[in-house]
Amino acid sequence: MTETKTFLHIGCGHKRKDQTTRGFNSPRWKELRLDIDQSCHPDITGTMTEMSAVPDASVDAIFSSHNIEHLYPHEVPLALAEFKRVLVPEGYAVITCPDLQSVAALIAEDKLTDPAYLSPAGPITPLDILYGLRSSMAKGNIFMAHRCGFTKKVLVSTLQAGGFSAVASSRRGHPFYDLWAWASVSARSGDEMRQLALEHFAEG
Repeated sequence: MTETKTFLHIGCGHKRKDQTTRGFNSPRWKELRLDIDQSCHPDITGTMTEMSAVPDASVDAIFSSHNIEHLYPHEVPLALAEFKRVLVPEGYAVITCPDLQSVAALIAEDKLTDPAYLSPAGPITPLDILYGLRSSMAKGNIFMAHRCGFTKKVLVSTLQAGGFSAVASSRRGHPFYDLWAWASVSARSGDEMRQLALEHFAEG
Protein backbone atom coordinates (compact mmCIF):
# COMPACT_ATOMS: atom_id res chain seq x y z
CA MET A 1 0.00 0.00 0.00
CA THR A 2 1.37 3.41 -0.99
CA GLU A 3 2.01 5.75 1.92
CA THR A 4 -0.11 8.92 1.88
CA LYS A 5 1.92 12.11 1.96
CA THR A 6 0.83 15.67 2.80
CA PHE A 7 1.48 18.79 0.77
CA LEU A 8 0.86 22.29 2.08
CA HIS A 9 -1.04 24.38 -0.47
CA ILE A 10 0.14 27.90 0.37
CA GLY A 11 -1.98 30.82 -0.80
CA CYS A 12 -4.59 28.37 -2.03
CA GLY A 13 -7.36 30.92 -2.59
CA HIS A 14 -10.44 29.00 -3.66
CA LYS A 15 -8.39 26.36 -5.47
CA ARG A 16 -8.17 22.68 -4.52
CA LYS A 17 -5.56 20.05 -5.29
CA ASP A 18 -7.03 19.30 -8.72
CA GLN A 19 -5.83 22.80 -9.67
CA THR A 20 -2.25 22.32 -8.48
CA THR A 21 -0.05 19.85 -10.37
CA ARG A 22 -0.54 16.47 -11.98
CA GLY A 23 1.69 14.95 -9.29
CA PHE A 24 -0.19 16.37 -6.32
CA ASN A 25 -3.58 15.60 -7.84
CA SER A 26 -3.50 11.93 -6.88
CA PRO A 27 -4.84 9.77 -4.02
CA ARG A 28 -1.36 9.44 -2.51
CA TRP A 29 -1.25 13.14 -1.68
CA LYS A 30 -3.34 14.78 1.06
CA GLU A 31 -3.84 18.54 0.68
CA LEU A 32 -3.52 20.99 3.58
CA ARG A 33 -4.74 24.45 2.51
CA LEU A 34 -3.32 27.69 3.94
CA ASP A 35 -4.36 31.22 3.02
CA ILE A 36 -4.35 34.72 4.51
CA ASP A 37 -7.95 35.27 3.37
CA GLN A 38 -10.51 33.58 5.62
CA SER A 39 -13.19 33.91 2.94
CA CYS A 40 -11.36 31.15 1.01
CA HIS A 41 -12.12 28.75 3.90
CA PRO A 42 -8.58 27.38 4.21
CA ASP A 43 -7.67 24.65 6.69
CA ILE A 44 -5.23 27.15 8.23
CA THR A 45 -5.45 30.93 8.14
CA GLY A 46 -1.98 32.41 8.07
CA THR A 47 0.77 34.02 6.06
CA MET A 48 3.86 32.66 4.35
CA THR A 49 6.12 34.53 6.74
CA GLU A 50 4.46 33.21 9.91
CA MET A 51 3.09 29.68 9.73
CA SER A 52 3.23 28.83 13.44
CA ALA A 53 0.05 26.74 13.09
CA VAL A 54 2.06 24.30 10.94
CA PRO A 55 4.43 22.15 13.06
CA ASP A 56 8.11 21.71 12.23
CA ALA A 57 8.90 18.99 9.66
CA SER A 58 5.22 18.10 9.26
CA VAL A 59 4.65 18.24 5.49
CA ASP A 60 6.28 16.35 2.65
CA ALA A 61 5.92 19.07 0.04
CA ILE A 62 4.75 22.64 -0.53
CA PHE A 63 2.88 24.08 -3.48
CA SER A 64 3.04 27.88 -3.69
CA SER A 65 1.58 29.33 -6.88
CA HIS A 66 1.80 33.08 -7.48
CA ASN A 67 2.29 34.00 -3.83
CA ILE A 68 5.93 34.90 -3.34
CA GLU A 69 5.60 38.06 -5.45
CA HIS A 70 3.06 39.42 -2.94
CA LEU A 71 5.81 39.75 -0.32
CA TYR A 72 8.12 42.71 0.20
CA PRO A 73 11.69 41.77 -0.79
CA HIS A 74 12.90 41.64 2.82
CA GLU A 75 10.08 39.20 3.65
CA VAL A 76 11.08 36.59 1.05
CA PRO A 77 13.90 35.05 3.18
CA LEU A 78 11.47 34.85 6.11
CA ALA A 79 8.96 32.95 3.98
CA LEU A 80 11.59 30.55 2.63
CA ALA A 81 12.80 29.89 6.19
CA GLU A 82 9.22 28.98 7.10
CA PHE A 83 8.99 26.73 4.03
CA LYS A 84 12.12 24.88 5.15
CA ARG A 85 10.96 24.68 8.74
CA VAL A 86 7.68 22.90 7.98
CA LEU A 87 9.15 20.53 5.37
CA VAL A 88 10.50 17.11 6.31
CA PRO A 89 14.24 16.64 5.61
CA GLU A 90 13.43 14.88 2.31
CA GLY A 91 10.75 17.44 1.40
CA TYR A 92 10.56 19.90 -1.45
CA ALA A 93 8.72 23.01 -2.59
CA VAL A 94 7.11 23.72 -5.95
CA ILE A 95 6.99 27.48 -6.49
CA THR A 96 5.55 29.50 -9.35
CA CYS A 97 5.52 33.26 -9.90
CA PRO A 98 5.49 35.81 -12.74
CA ASP A 99 8.53 35.94 -15.02
CA LEU A 100 9.58 39.58 -15.03
CA GLN A 101 12.03 39.00 -17.89
CA SER A 102 9.29 38.07 -20.36
CA VAL A 103 6.97 40.76 -18.97
CA ALA A 104 9.71 43.37 -19.31
CA ALA A 105 10.07 42.44 -22.99
CA LEU A 106 6.42 43.42 -23.52
CA ILE A 107 6.89 46.65 -21.59
CA ALA A 108 9.95 47.48 -23.71
CA GLU A 109 7.64 47.21 -26.74
CA ASP A 110 5.36 49.83 -25.10
CA LYS A 111 2.63 47.25 -24.41
CA LEU A 112 2.24 48.02 -20.69
CA THR A 113 -1.56 48.15 -20.82
CA ASP A 114 -2.14 45.93 -23.86
CA PRO A 115 -3.67 42.50 -23.11
CA ALA A 116 -0.91 39.89 -22.84
CA TYR A 117 -3.37 36.99 -22.52
CA LEU A 118 -6.96 36.22 -21.65
CA SER A 119 -7.72 34.68 -18.24
CA PRO A 120 -11.00 33.63 -16.56
CA ALA A 121 -10.81 37.04 -14.83
CA GLY A 122 -10.57 38.80 -18.20
CA PRO A 123 -7.68 40.31 -20.19
CA ILE A 124 -4.38 40.44 -18.27
CA THR A 125 -1.87 43.17 -19.10
CA PRO A 126 1.84 43.47 -18.27
CA LEU A 127 0.82 46.10 -15.71
CA ASP A 128 -1.36 43.50 -13.95
CA ILE A 129 1.42 40.91 -14.03
CA LEU A 130 3.91 43.41 -12.67
CA TYR A 131 1.91 45.03 -9.86
CA GLY A 132 -1.11 42.77 -9.29
CA LEU A 133 -4.54 42.28 -10.81
CA ARG A 134 -6.04 45.77 -10.90
CA SER A 135 -9.65 44.65 -11.26
CA SER A 136 -9.41 42.55 -8.10
CA MET A 137 -7.65 45.27 -6.12
CA ALA A 138 -10.26 47.80 -7.23
CA LYS A 139 -12.87 45.61 -5.51
CA GLY A 140 -10.94 45.81 -2.25
CA ASN A 141 -8.79 42.68 -2.49
CA ILE A 142 -5.48 44.35 -1.71
CA PHE A 143 -3.99 40.91 -1.01
CA MET A 144 -3.53 40.77 -4.80
CA ALA A 145 -0.88 43.52 -4.83
CA HIS A 146 2.62 42.51 -5.98
CA ARG A 147 5.54 43.89 -3.96
CA CYS A 148 8.55 42.14 -5.48
CA GLY A 149 9.46 40.09 -8.52
CA PHE A 150 11.83 37.56 -10.03
CA THR A 151 13.65 36.47 -13.13
CA LYS A 152 14.71 32.85 -13.47
CA LYS A 153 18.26 33.60 -12.31
CA VAL A 154 17.11 35.63 -9.33
CA LEU A 155 14.53 33.04 -8.23
CA VAL A 156 17.10 30.23 -8.34
CA SER A 157 19.72 32.24 -6.43
CA THR A 158 17.11 33.30 -3.86
CA LEU A 159 16.13 29.69 -3.20
CA GLN A 160 19.76 28.65 -2.95
CA ALA A 161 20.45 31.51 -0.52
CA GLY A 162 17.42 30.31 1.44
CA GLY A 163 19.22 27.03 2.14
CA PHE A 164 17.60 24.68 -0.37
CA SER A 165 20.20 22.11 -1.39
CA ALA A 166 18.95 21.40 -4.92
CA VAL A 167 17.02 23.75 -7.20
CA ALA A 168 15.71 23.33 -10.74
CA SER A 169 13.72 25.88 -12.70
CA SER A 170 11.92 26.62 -15.94
CA ARG A 171 10.33 29.67 -17.54
CA ARG A 172 7.31 29.85 -19.83
CA GLY A 173 6.69 32.71 -22.22
CA HIS A 174 3.44 33.62 -23.94
CA PRO A 175 0.69 33.09 -22.87
CA PHE A 176 1.92 32.18 -19.37
CA TYR A 177 4.73 34.61 -18.50
CA ASP A 178 5.62 32.56 -15.45
CA LEU A 179 8.49 30.83 -13.68
CA TRP A 180 8.47 27.38 -12.09
CA ALA A 181 10.99 26.23 -9.51
CA TRP A 182 11.48 22.95 -7.66
CA ALA A 183 13.51 23.33 -4.46
CA SER A 184 14.61 20.36 -2.36
CA VAL A 185 15.66 20.57 1.28
CA SER A 186 18.11 17.69 0.87
CA ALA A 187 20.59 17.12 -1.94
CA ARG A 188 19.18 15.40 -5.03
CA SER A 189 20.75 14.32 -8.29
CA GLY A 190 20.01 16.03 -11.58
CA ASP A 191 17.89 13.05 -12.60
CA GLU A 192 15.87 13.28 -9.40
CA MET A 193 15.22 16.98 -9.95
CA ARG A 194 14.16 16.33 -13.53
CA GLN A 195 11.72 13.71 -12.26
CA LEU A 196 10.26 16.23 -9.80
CA ALA A 197 9.85 18.71 -12.63
CA LEU A 198 8.09 16.14 -14.81
CA GLU A 199 5.77 15.21 -11.97
CA HIS A 200 4.96 18.76 -10.90
CA PHE A 201 4.84 20.97 -13.97
CA ALA A 202 1.76 22.62 -15.43
CA GLU A 203 0.56 21.26 -18.73
CA GLY A 204 0.22 23.60 -21.62
